[in-house]
Amino acid sequence: MRKKWIIFDAMGVIFKVGDDTNDLLVPFVQERNKIISREEINEVYMDASLGRITSEDFWKKMNLCEKGSEQEICKEYLDSCVTIDENFMAVAKKLKDNYNLAILSNDLSEWSAYLREKSGIDEVVTFSVISGDVKCRKPSAEIYKIAIQQTKTDASNCVFIDDRYKNLIPAQEQGMHVIKFSRDDDSKKFDNITIMNSFLDLEEKVKGFWTTSYHHTSRRNSACR
Repeated sequence: MRKKWIIFDAMGVIFKVGDDTNDLLVPFVQERNKIISREEINEVYMDASLGRITSEDFWKKMNLCEKGSEQEICKEYLDSCVTIDENFMAVAKKLKDNYNLAILSNDLSEWSAYLREKSGIDEVVTFSVISGDVKCRKPSAEIYKIAIQQTKTDASNCVFIDDRYKNLIPAQEQGMHVIKFSRDDDSKKFDNITIMNSFLDLEEKVKGFWTTSYHHTSRRNSACR
């Protein structure tokens, strides 16, 4: 039997801060460039995360070249600001025995590649669909379709985990199971969306989807006999 798939968002799930643009990137840039606006940073970041410009172009547009090379600034930002969840790798290595793992994330191609290599994530995932590579972002339906195509299976054999409801709804509409990852108690709950607060709960949550599906199918088959 083909293994089921668990597909992870990066920022807010694998890496701790969800709104990395406003909570991490904007303060990092504005500390070094006092006159650039939050709106301008977000606009240029959006272009870069859609693959319209490179990481090097992004840092040049931030006017930080006098602070060091674009590569040095980029490494300083990613190393000092982006933190991986301490439980992710251990849980992922365990899950890899029974599931295929993948990533579906909005990010610059170069930034995602650096973080995946640095953290060892590429060793546990089969593929990564990154907005900067495929030129579309969540919650666009197209990026979910690309991920599902890469699994070479039905969407119903996939669980997608994200920290934002707006990114889970399109995945659910494509037929994927979904989990809302929230490190804090989530007071805003939606019907048919499972909430998880820690990677330590992931295996149990995932099993529940296909166990439920199996029992439902078995009951239907028994009723037809």
